[in-house]
Amino acid sequence: MADHNELGKEAENLAADYLIKNGYKILVRNFRFKKNEVDIIAEKDNQIIVVEVKARSTDFFILPQEAVTKGKIKSIVSAANHFMEEFNKNQEVRFDIISVLPDEKRNLNIEHIENAFEAFDAN
Repeated sequence: MADHNELGKEAENLAADYLIKNGYKILVRNFRFKKNEVDIIAEKDNQIIVVEVKARSTDFFILPQEAVTKGKIKSIVSAANHFMEEFNKNQEVRFDIISVLPDEKRNLNIEHIENAFEAFDAN
């Protein structure tokens, strides 16, 4: 497996652990609808939290959260809408980003950005 794939998997696991420790209930990981995917769908305070996990080995060129483009947002929103319909959920939905970057000692650090974007940002 390529290094970036390993970092991505490790980042998703770290993000899930972080969410659980902070009172979130993980409903599903890597939810797919057609070609769209959501990394983590969780629940907290009667809200559905749709989480995109972005990891980079360095922030030299771009911060991880800056890699969530308008096209990616559209993809996430599409998958989230399908999840809500498929599982008959009617709670409010929040879209978060968890950014994972290594520090100078190669420890992975998490930044949780709540309400990172709105569904209408996809239009």
